[in-house]
Amino acid sequence: MPFINAKFSGAVSPEKELELKSALGEAITLLGKPERYLMVQIQDNCRLYFGGKNDKPMAFFDVALLHSAPRASYESLTKRLCEISKECMGVDGEQVYVKFEETESWGYDSFMF
Repeated sequence: MPFINAKFSGAVSPEKELELKSALGEAITLLGKPERYLMVQIQDNCRLYFGGKNDKPMAFFDVALLHSAPRASYESLTKRLCEISKECMGVDGEQVYVKFEETESWGYDSFMF
């Protein structure tokens, strides 16, 4: 049950939004999670600051998932999210943060996983 909240400092066109959604759906499999249950939120024009500055394009990914994944999987997904940021939005990896949140309880369609 993964959820990715992707925030970008720049504007995301409808075409880029679909490109991002598809790329994130592929990327979540690096955690052993299926795209079938992935929910994505894409926010643009966020006021992001890094090191007290906002003079470069930036991105922040908040990844929540049921249970956990191996550290190597988190590293692979972090690398892929940085690549997606560069490819889709022109954001360099040094301007990308990725946060992972693991939970033991997740509800869906009136029941708990």
